[in-house]
Amino acid sequence: MYRNLIIGGLAAMLLSLTGVVRAQTEVDERALLEVKDGVSIRKDSLFLMNLRFRMQSRMGLTTEGGDDLDIARVDARVRRLRLRFDGFVLERRFQYYIQLSFAGSDIDLESGSPQIIRDAMVYYHLNKRFYLGFGQSKLPGNRQRVISSGNLQFPDRSLANAAYTLDRDFGVFAYWTLPAGSQEFQLKGALTSGDGRGAPPSDPGMCYTGRLEWLPMGKFTKSGDYSEGDLEFEPRPKLSLAGTYSYNDRAYRTGGQLGPTLYDDRSMTTFIADMMLKHQGWGILAEYFDRSANDPITVSESNAVRFVQVGTGFNVQLSKLFRSKYELASRYTQVVPDASLGSLVKTTEEILLGSTKYLNGHRIKLQLYGGYRWQQRHMELDSPGSSWTAMFQVEFGI
Repeated sequence: MYRNLIIGGLAAMLLSLTGVVRAQTEVDERALLEVKDGVSIRKDSLFLMNLRFRMQSRMGLTTEGGDDLDIARVDARVRRLRLRFDGFVLERRFQYYIQLSFAGSDIDLESGSPQIIRDAMVYYHLNKRFYLGFGQSKLPGNRQRVISSGNLQFPDRSLANAAYTLDRDFGVFAYWTLPAGSQEFQLKGALTSGDGRGAPPSDPGMCYTGRLEWLPMGKFTKSGDYSEGDLEFEPRPKLSLAGTYSYNDRAYRTGGQLGPTLYDDRSMTTFIADMMLKHQGWGILAEYFDRSANDPITVSESNAVRFVQVGTGFNVQLSKLFRSKYELASRYTQVVPDASLGSLVKTTEEILLGSTKYLNGHRIKLQLYGGYRWQQRHMELDSPGSSWTAMFQVEFGI
């Protein structure tokens, strides 16, 4: 008898709790958790936060010379480890983008002040074609720099990019898309500090950057004009042609937004032209740089020298992706310093041959390349400054 009463009581309690849980579920206003492209947390139409991470682990080596295969340098490390947040608050017009970096080689140690914050932006979309941004982000510079390091065909960007890129800066950004029939134009501009990420208050000089992109054959699939390799297998040719002009007034770093501090400020002008072409697994990326500055060399009281790296650069990449998600890619890069730098910098050229196996697009992939570098246009194996290089890298993220 008592046993039946206990069982009956427990059953009643369970039914009661089930009803409460069902009622709470029907009116539950807690954030919903989704796992799709990253991890998303949302609450109705008032809030969305998408969380992603990615890491790049590598093992590489460089030889003593072209004819001396003794190992001069080993590159074994976590090159990048990043955490990214993006979404909207209150309504979809108000969007944000935050990216943090944690790897030692990824926090701008040469500035003397490590920078964990890479991007911290708030955007306001006035309409589908025009939006504004405020905060710290990449300037609308050369295409390869704006492409995420997670969407590259090679583990690193080119030597020309390293010499002449604009990089990140703090200020006001504007983006405007102009459809023209089957074509499209994109206007991008920025008014920024000119001193790079995390810079303290300094000189009154600012950086003025403008970029125009022309897509004569219409939009790329899934914004493929800012992702290396034709992973979408564009059924029809897609082309993007672009030009960037940037004037950095009274910059105090050797690369404007990057590099060591100059001994005196210098104004510099950077012009960039680039293009991207994709069709049925084939991809071509090309970039040209031209940087100039009056009196680029600065000298300290102890006669130490630091300078703006003025000159020209060129980079071209050709790739073919197969249906098996295996890609072959090649790169040729040239950096030619201006004659005003004398012997401070040497002309450098490099050829790389690489392959990538995409396991989950650019999110998870295996990369391998080998190449040869030479200076002063002397490609002979025994010429000074020549060397061989090879690298294997694993990209893993969500």
